[in-house]
Amino acid sequence: MSGHGTPIPMTSRPCGPLKGEANVPGDKSISHRSLILGALSVGETHITGLLEGEDVLDTAKAMRAFGAEVIEHGGGEWTVHGVGVGGFAEPENVIDCGNSGTGVRLIMGCMATTGISATFTGDASLNKRPMARVTDPIALFGAQSVGRSGGRLPMTIVGAAEPVPVRYEVPMPSAQVKSAVLFAGLNVPGKTVVIEKEATRDHTERMLQGFGAELTVEETDEGRVITLTGQPELKAQNIVVPRDPSSAAFPVCAAVITPGSDVLVPNIGLNPTRAGLFTTLKEMGADLTFENEREEGGEPVADLRAKFSPDLKGIEVDPARAASMIDEYPVLSVVASFAAGYTVMKGVKELRVKESDRIDAMAKGLRLNGVEVDEGEDWWVVKGLGHGNVPGGATCESVLDHRIAMSFMVMGMAAQKPVSVDDGGPIATSFPIFESLMGNLGAQLVRNNG
Repeated sequence: MSGHGTPIPMTSRPCGPLKGEANVPGDKSISHRSLILGALSVGETHITGLLEGEDVLDTAKAMRAFGAEVIEHGGGEWTVHGVGVGGFAEPENVIDCGNSGTGVRLIMGCMATTGISATFTGDASLNKRPMARVTDPIALFGAQSVGRSGGRLPMTIVGAAEPVPVRYEVPMPSAQVKSAVLFAGLNVPGKTVVIEKEATRDHTERMLQGFGAELTVEETDEGRVITLTGQPELKAQNIVVPRDPSSAAFPVCAAVITPGSDVLVPNIGLNPTRAGLFTTLKEMGADLTFENEREEGGEPVADLRAKFSPDLKGIEVDPARAASMIDEYPVLSVVASFAAGYTVMKGVKELRVKESDRIDAMAKGLRLNGVEVDEGEDWWVVKGLGHGNVPGGATCESVLDHRIAMSFMVMGMAAQKPVSVDDGGPIATSFPIFESLMGNLGAQLVRNNG
């Protein structure tokens, strides 16, 4: 079932060439952070291109609950009148973050060093996800947390009235954990230091600097050392949100495996900590080209053209690339099904604790559709069947996970038989226009309403 209402069974049928322009939504990571940093700033932040999926809308509601004035003007244009660092008010009601692990973890960090309390919950999927990875480091600042067994939501965070600065080494590659600690460090006197052994997406660091925080990044023998000076006065900004590379992954991958396709995805964010999928696809033999490369708001962007690529080959994906494409492994495994030979994906244990256990969910669905998969705790291997040889024909469980649902919809476009999911409802959390956008390109997606 969807955490946001009645299940929506969907089917993707084999289709002709996908053609045209895919204007995917704004980047989800940057959208979350734009609202949060706008709320922590002095003055009015103006945002254009905001992703208006349910995850981001839940973050907007949360910022209102903490006292910021957040106004939607239509068409992805929003303004946020902030309360300043340390200015959060105690919310009157429980904060419901829906399906968003990013939203809840970043917001917990923001309020962990203010002298207020807040209770967080989410949908059935989010309430199963581990929060100790954030509550452990914010406890070092002096915050307290009380939740369900296993450190799960619903959970109450009691902020530290007199927080102390922290030096924290992130135990696993996680931009959410890193960002939560940095946001907590904003309201702490002195310097907060975060060390990550493997670089993860760096939107938080870039955006904190853009809003006026004193933050440095240094590559050392320890790893990537980020130092934030606390209690800055963040200044409101004008933010243009680039389009989301994680959303672009779906029309791009669909074009690569669907005969005759030629799809242009304009204004895609190509931050090197996010663009690992495109590098991997090119290594597999995908016909991808970047046009009109430029920089907007401190982020590299380009127009990405993807064409049908009949001679894809399986590869071993560089494990060091995992953090830059962690959300894209599900749809990559679909592309791997249409490649010749084995695609090996290692160092991906983070997939086990996403919106679902994504390795398990994809492995089960791929097998149902005639594709061999082998898996371990932090690796999986897909035995590709080559172009035109993927049987399809099965109904897969989306397990409340938007990326699982969209990945199997992509598979159905090029398989021999249609591919279905039991619930496409979660797609709205990150890509609310997925059906219409893919339909306009030529995909045949239908809702099975009985």
